[in-house]
Amino acid sequence: MSLIEDLKWRHATKAYDPTKKVSKEDLSKILEAARLAPTSSGLQPFRVIVVEDKGVRERLMEGIFNPECLRDCSYVLVFAAWDEYSSERIDTMYDKTTEERGLPQGRFNSYTDMLKKLYGNQEKERHFEHAARQTYIALGLALAQAAELRIDSTPAEGFNNDVFDEVLNLRELGLKSVNIMYLGYSDPDRDWLASMKKVRNEMNEFVLWAKNK
Repeated sequence: MSLIEDLKWRHATKAYDPTKKVSKEDLSKILEAARLAPTSSGLQPFRVIVVEDKGVRERLMEGIFNPECLRDCSYVLVFAAWDEYSSERIDTMYDKTTEERGLPQGRFNSYTDMLKKLYGNQEKERHFEHAARQTYIALGLALAQAAELRIDSTPAEGFNNDVFDEVLNLRELGLKSVNIMYLGYSDPDRDWLASMKKVRNEMNEFVLWAKNK
């Protein structure tokens, strides 16, 4: 199978079969795809929280718009972004980078000083917005990996971020929820979208070629 065929196969699953469970091995592959996603300056300014526990799910129900998917899927992945680009976070990541690459500490000081100055002149809300946009790259790669494994998935923004942040204690971690992803196996009797044709704009409408005036 090719990536294109995998993407043609997948759809936003509307109902999951609670009797079928995604294996931990396959979950690890999907999380690895998200972990390997490219990020601005290599800072990886987000984390993925895996929700499996039924008790936690029940508490999250209050903030969800499609509770059946949250209840019945195998796992809920919550993508949560940094609330700010602090000097400590920048230094921690670049210390790790130099160590793992066998480079002297401080090798990237001129670059990290530039980053600290850049973000230091911005409001924290702009930090979060920048980090939040990067979660979508990881989300896309996770969706693609799930499709390659023929595991059903649903990306979603339809939830109450405040509820998720509180239940998952994200504020204490300096994180804010951005988007979520359900993983599992479709229930063919209830997943009304599964049998429908995938509809997208034609290539000549979707792709615009820039022209020099």
